[in-house]
Amino acid sequence: MIYVPSKSHDSFSRVTELENVIKAAQKSQVGHILAMGFIADQANNPFDLSAFYGYLPRRLASSGIPYTIVKNALYADPLVPYLPELIERKNVIYPMKDQALSFISLDDSSQAFAKVAATKDLLKNEKVYTLTQARNYTIPELAKVLTEVSGSEIGYQPVSLDEFAAIYNEGNEGHMLSSMYDAGGRGFLNEVSEDYQTIMGRTATPLKQFLMENYHK
Repeated sequence: MIYVPSKSHDSFSRVTELENVIKAAQKSQVGHILAMGFIADQANNPFDLSAFYGYLPRRLASSGIPYTIVKNALYADPLVPYLPELIERKNVIYPMKDQALSFISLDDSSQAFAKVAATKDLLKNEKVYTLTQARNYTIPELAKVLTEVSGSEIGYQPVSLDEFAAIYNEGNEGHMLSSMYDAGGRGFLNEVSEDYQTIMGRTATPLKQFLMENYHK
C-alpha cells in the first residue's frame, strides 16, 4: 500500500487520517506500507506539520505492518510560478537568517518513490530514505540561482516571520508557511542525502537545471 498524506494544514487532521489508514490496512491485512514523509520531522522543529511527520514513523513502527518511508526535501516546483513575484520584489524574502534549504523536484521524487515501490531490494522494512539534490542553498545562493535563471537581479531581504505569515495568508496558510521557514532558519531543512542516487543510480536534477527547463520568460 502506498500512502501519500493529504495537504491538510494541521498535524491533528493528518494524524487522524493516518490512524484511519493504518486501521484499514490492518483490517485488509496489507503486507507492506510505503509512506511519504518530509525532512522537517525533528522533535524540536517548530513547523506546524512537524508533529505529524514525527508521528508517522513511530506510528508505523507500532502498527505491526512492515513499512518503508521516503522523506522529501522541499519541492523545487513552487519556485517556478513564484519567480515573477520575486522579480517584481527584487528580493527573496524568506525569514531564514543564514541557514540553507534542500530541494527535490516533484518529478524526481515521484520517480524515486515509484522505483522503491517496484523494487523488492529497496522496499526494506523500517528503511527510511531521504530525497534531496546533491547540495543545499543558503538564501543568497538561492537568490543568485534565481537571478541567473530569470535574467533579473534578485537579492535577499528577509522579512519577519509575522510579516511573512501576513503576506501569504491566502487560505489561512500564512502561519503554516512561516513556521516552515522558522524551522529552516534553525537549520532543520538543510539536509543533503545520497539516497536519491542510491535508488536511481544518478543524482537528482540540479536546482538551476530544473528551473531553466521549467521557467519560461
